[in-house]
Amino acid sequence: MLTENLALVFAIGGILAILTIIHFILAWRHDHAVSIAGPLEALHAIEARVNAKREDLKDLDEDLKKRQAALENLAKVGADVEELQRRRDELLAEWSSLEEKREEVRAVRAETEQAVVEKQAKESELAAKQAELEEVRERLEKAEQLVGRIDALKTEKEVLATEVDELRDKLRELQEAEARVAALDARVHELEANNARLEGQVSAKEGQLDELRAEVATERRALADVSAERSNLAGEIAASTSELRQLQKETESLSDRRVTLEARLAHLEAEIAAKAGQATGKSPGAADDPLRELKEMPPVLRTMREWDESAVFVEAEALKKVEKHFAIHGLEYHPRILRAFHTAMKVNESTQMAVLAGISGTGKSQLPRVYSEGMGIGFLQVPVQPRWDSPQDLMGFYNYIEGRYRPTDMAKALWALDEQNNAEAVKDRMMMVLLDEMNLARVEYYFSDFLSRLESRPRRELAGDKSRRKDAEIELELPSGKGDTCRIFPGYNLLFAGTMNEDESTQSLSDKVVDRANVLRFSAPKTIKSGQGSDAHAKTEALSQRVWQKWVKPVSLVEKEAKVTDSVDRMVDLMRDFKRPIGHRLGRAIKAYVANYPEIEGSNRLNEAIADQVEMRLLPKLRGVEIEQASTTFDELRSFVDRDLGDNLLADAIGDALQAAEATGQFVWTGVTR
Repeated sequence: MLTENLALVFAIGGILAILTIIHFILAWRHDHAVSIAGPLEALHAIEARVNAKREDLKDLDEDLKKRQAALENLAKVGADVEELQRRRDELLAEWSSLEEKREEVRAVRAETEQAVVEKQAKESELAAKQAELEEVRERLEKAEQLVGRIDALKTEKEVLATEVDELRDKLRELQEAEARVAALDARVHELEANNARLEGQVSAKEGQLDELRAEVATERRALADVSAERSNLAGEIAASTSELRQLQKETESLSDRRVTLEARLAHLEAEIAAKAGQATGKSPGAADDPLRELKEMPPVLRTMREWDESAVFVEAEALKKVEKHFAIHGLEYHPRILRAFHTAMKVNESTQMAVLAGISGTGKSQLPRVYSEGMGIGFLQVPVQPRWDSPQDLMGFYNYIEGRYRPTDMAKALWALDEQNNAEAVKDRMMMVLLDEMNLARVEYYFSDFLSRLESRPRRELAGDKSRRKDAEIELELPSGKGDTCRIFPGYNLLFAGTMNEDESTQSLSDKVVDRANVLRFSAPKTIKSGQGSDAHAKTEALSQRVWQKWVKPVSLVEKEAKVTDSVDRMVDLMRDFKRPIGHRLGRAIKAYVANYPEIEGSNRLNEAIADQVEMRLLPKLRGVEIEQASTTFDELRSFVDRDLGDNLLADAIGDALQAAEATGQFVWTGVTR
């Protein structure tokens, strides 16, 4: 606008200058004309022109005044324009300064909307958890009713016990009657021997004899009735006791489940509070690597990395070294037990773990610990807790409040040995993981998924193929936006074992676990050993994974041996007769065990290995079989073990288990003492 006004001023000035020049030119021409034609023109003509020019000059003056007035107005307009321009610049500067605040407002508005959405999602999830909590409360009410029923069953049990005592008194009386019957029978024989000599008394004695025989028959019928009644009562007592134990286990399980759900509810409430804190700009935790604790080297591996590599490369020498290590610690195990456990560790590709079962105090935990130390294998003990009910108890969980993953020692060890996913993994080392008292909690709840991962592992030579090992890898649960997903591959440098006590506080193993484990059962010792060790100290040397893999033999080594194939077929037939059939996986696992059984001088390797598999794979699956219905098959099993395999100790232990099961009528394998 100011530029246009200036152009107008310059234009008017130019016009005035041109008019002035024209005025002077006209004046000069007029003077010149006058000087030339002055004498010729009349005075009145000259005056007329002068007047005309004066009028023109007057008009030009008025026009000039108007132009000057216009210029004054133009100057005022220019000042207004400058003032408006200044105000516009100030407004533009203020607008630019407010742009950052507008961006902040928009960002805060977006964060608020996102927080509202997350809050609504968490409220929905909380509502679902509250519904689940209500369901658990209803189940707890039912459990309380079951507790009342348990009390009633206890009272009934006491009544039955009283009746049993009374029946025992009657049985004692009947036994005395049987003694009298035996005496009477002897008397009858004596009377019959003297019959010829006492012909005169035949009539009287025959009457007396008939009465005695009638009394004997009556007493025998009464004895049979009491025996039948006793058997029925014993069955009822066993059933009531079993039902009572089951109800107690269900009550404890429901109580543990309630505690777990309440803990989860508290965790979800803390998570919602953390999300609300994020919406208001409060940081929930340190902004560091959420997997920092997982990547920390556990103490067991730090110690193992400092071991010197073992110079033992022969398997038999390594087993002798382990036997010496047992002696140093004051432990005595039969060589068959050591070889069985060692072979169970070697076949971890087909059989994922070894389970050591039995009563407390029989050395189940010491065997894998001292074996690992003597063999040069890292050892990690994982105590199982009764409240465990998910894989998180085994591997850890992501803490939303702290903003990091909280791993267990087992998860740290698995990551430190994962050569497929961890570039800084410990190379060429072996480690054993022991789940101590693994049946304090339901194994299916916390270990079933991990066991399936172990079973899904590809062969050793194919472990480097990412697509083949993806089903075996364990994916850690991390929220979105917290870094890349972390996957752990449990490789064949890991050995798994577990111990389980058998009392009222433990759970029984499911068929899924039994099918995937070699179960070594420790029976009660015949004599108590001193357990006195020596003061000698054996240096631990690390066993190389390469050496261990050289000891592992393929199944093809024994697949065509007639002794192995015939024995496996016999085992399949026996289990079919027991109504406990076995599949191809278990058959291949048995052959793999036989193929990997160590060569020991003076031992029958094939017979010992097959007998071990009868003990560890077949007998645990016969729990609950009715011994009366399967008596013939049990006899065939004992004959197979005794005559074909030459293991008379195992055959005698089967006989002892059958004898102990006569009270309940159901078979329970109690182990063999060697």
